[in-house]
Amino acid sequence: MSDLKPGDRVRIDTIDTADPAVQRLMVLGLVEGAELKFLRSSLGGDPLEFRIYGASISLRRAQAQHFHVSQLGAHGNPG
Repeated sequence: MSDLKPGDRVRIDTIDTADPAVQRLMVLGLVEGAELKFLRSSLGGDPLEFRIYGASISLRRAQAQHFHVSQLGAHGNPG
């Protein structure tokens, strides 16, 4: 998720759950099958901001690397 462009939509395919911080993010809805929209990154590139279930969430790049995603098309279809 760390190489997305603003406006990109993705679906979480798999998650590396070894890190306890990632497990806490899963409680917020970052689970397999969830769809996210990348909004922006800060000036330095960290953190990254996403929209999920109508809310915004910020992730550090190191955290985002634990989530493996596939790109979605404009209407939520695999792109």
